[in-house]
Amino acid sequence: MINSGDVAFVLISSMLVFFMTPGLGLFYAGMVRRKNVINTLMSVVFCCGLATVMWFAVGYSISFGTDVGGLGVVGNLSNVFFNGVSATEAGPYAANIPGALFAIFQLMFCIITPAILVGALSGRMRFSAMFIFITVWLLLVYYPLAHMVWGTGGFIAGLGAVDFAGGNVIHISSGVSGLIACIILGTRKGYGIQSYHPHNIPMFFTGGAILWVGWFAFNGGSALAANGLAVQAVVNSMISSAAAMLSWMTIETVLYKKVTVMGAVTGAIIGLVAITPGAGFVAFSAALVIGALVSPICFFFMTKVKHKFGYDDALDAFGCHGIGGIWGGIATGLFAQSAINPIAQWDGLFFGATELLVAQLTAVGISIIYSAVMTAVIMTVLKKVMKIRVTPEAEALGLDISEHSEQGYPAFSGIDQ
Repeated sequence: MINSGDVAFVLISSMLVFFMTPGLGLFYAGMVRRKNVINTLMSVVFCCGLATVMWFAVGYSISFGTDVGGLGVVGNLSNVFFNGVSATEAGPYAANIPGALFAIFQLMFCIITPAILVGALSGRMRFSAMFIFITVWLLLVYYPLAHMVWGTGGFIAGLGAVDFAGGNVIHISSGVSGLIACIILGTRKGYGIQSYHPHNIPMFFTGGAILWVGWFAFNGGSALAANGLAVQAVVNSMISSAAAMLSWMTIETVLYKKVTVMGAVTGAIIGLVAITPGAGFVAFSAALVIGALVSPICFFFMTKVKHKFGYDDALDAFGCHGIGGIWGGIATGLFAQSAINPIAQWDGLFFGATELLVAQLTAVGISIIYSAVMTAVIMTVLKKVMKIRVTPEAEALGLDISEHSEQGYPAFSGIDQ
């Protein structure tokens, strides 16, 4: 039966999760150069419109429709344009809330995932090419992966792997896809030679604060009910983010003798990323460990590995979300307890079982390979049929003017470093 309290909870969660995408826009925009702030905001906000219309038309049906051919890869088209999706009656995925509410809650994840991805491509991709790339990416990467992990009959779900709120579907897919796309796109002019400084740290901080608040709805709302599991997820989210923040601050103190706002906020965000797949499966103490360990792991990739291989992941979509999501998926296989959430068929490795860890490793591997291969195909084809990079002159001028004929700071007359 439809439960009004659960409906209210998931409705509010949906609104808060949606607000995370504009927050992500501020978070990203604060990190870029002044001349690219409008383009960065636009690259995030257009996902709100595009992803919503596509989700209504075909995305929800491909992701959560009846499985096609028993392969566990995509759903059929029985729910196109929300056909059979009711605003008053429960659907197949939650008996306590209307099917349309479940669909709209899942839409919020579909919106923010490509918005995360575009951070890796900041500062040099033509907006028209990015629009086409994200359109095709949603069709070929996000929808099938969502079905594999969360859809009825999904292939990854059939392995016994669990993903409470999107470690595979959201963070690994966006982070790995961002890495592959930025490699194919190429580096920004002067990358590795000159420094790229954030132009507005208070803007970055504001966006990070919005993300942090919204993440409680992101993870807690994934319980799809106002119950103890939602509380478990919210508490775990807070503990992990706080532990990761302190862990990152410790690293900065040891290495640089100073702590930074950018480091502290980055730590909090990757702590939220890491707990996302296991938020509804692990104990509070495990959340502390997961958060504390994700910072050194991500810090290593964002500094040493990125520098070693020279890829230009402009806003560290891979370093934060890809690596954080991979660690979170593995950690779920270590710390999960079926007593907390019986959806997990087995306990984690530290509670005496190996099956879940094997399933999690397999799921992470499939998510990485599938996202990487499909993104490489999309970008390679796109590169052959159209110009995907702005000209060197447009890049030097800034994408705000060259792509949108707008300026974030029209009165500024200094030199943008």
